[in-house]
Amino acid sequence: MQPDYRVADHAGNPATLYDTDIIAWANRQAALLRAGRFTELDIEHVADEIEDVARSEQRELGSRMAVLLAHLIKWRHQPERRGRSWQLTIRNQRHGIERRLARTPSLKHSLCDPDWWADAWADAFGLAFKETGLDDLPESCPWPTEQILNPDWLPD
Repeated sequence: MQPDYRVADHAGNPATLYDTDIIAWANRQAALLRAGRFTELDIEHVADEIEDVARSEQRELGSRMAVLLAHLIKWRHQPERRGRSWQLTIRNQRHGIERRLARTPSLKHSLCDPDWWADAWADAFGLAFKETGLDDLPESCPWPTEQILNPDWLPD
């Protein structure tokens, strides 16, 4: 029998603790797990939250890659504006990506996924366009992954 997690929201309408206070819900689920009270768990929402952790890690990697690519685009297409700030951003994003991949090795499969790269490039294109007005960029990323992540490489 699945436990009833219904509570009243602020207006007195039926709701779940998951819907009204995610932190209290998470603390309750953790306590139930630690106590071995598995039959009382909100299994469906626990599974959703675990999957969301994975999506969050993927979003973080994609966001870092988009920022890195946007700065590489700017570096390549605006040589007159190159500066220390861009170099630091490029270095920091590469380092952040490296740390993320080391901590979560299963994310490396994203780097082989053409759809993931298409999304990262589209986000990078949007960032670069917003900051520079550049709109004559290639439709897909022109650089191989090894180059993008190489700490010694910058596009000419």
